[in-house]
Amino acid sequence: MTDRCPWCGTDPLYVAYHDAEWGVPERDGRALWEKLVLDGFQAGLSWITILRKREAFRAEFDGFDPERVAGWDMARIDRALRNPGIVRHRGKIESAVRGARLFLEIESRNGFAPFLWSFVGGQPIQNRFAAMAQVPTATPESAAMSRALKQRGFNFCGPVITYAFMQATGMVNDHIVGCHRHAALSRPQAAG
Repeated sequence: MTDRCPWCGTDPLYVAYHDAEWGVPERDGRALWEKLVLDGFQAGLSWITILRKREAFRAEFDGFDPERVAGWDMARIDRALRNPGIVRHRGKIESAVRGARLFLEIESRNGFAPFLWSFVGGQPIQNRFAAMAQVPTATPESAAMSRALKQRGFNFCGPVITYAFMQATGMVNDHIVGCHRHAALSRPQAAG
């Protein structure tokens, strides 16, 4: 048993993310959209790479204000492509802009947060894995979320990406049972 999930290693930024953010239930729609966008940018990269660039992403993407990003045109996309502080991938940047527009549609109907949380019945799934090797990379819930997002027009949201998103946003508690965060996030008040 360890007192922390081993995936974060000893990098202070990664440890702080593990201890303060990862697995904490997030109910704010805008914050969920930001995390979904960043998980999409992670495709093919490590999360620590995205975490190190997160502040640059926030600055470039107008604080992840969906209304502002939804209004981006090709010139604004081209400007983002010149920013060395972010992942400069045209498809991912265009996907974020399209995702902002889709976020606004979903938010105006039933809310983005309730839509995403519906895939776990509105409450975090409490897993009890003893080792990281037991933690899945995708689940039926993440596959269903992926399908629903893709049907609405989102990209870079396959079932592995959506499961990482669900872990990060506390829709599932995948801290291993020996981690000091597992018990704290298993309490009913942690469910939001």
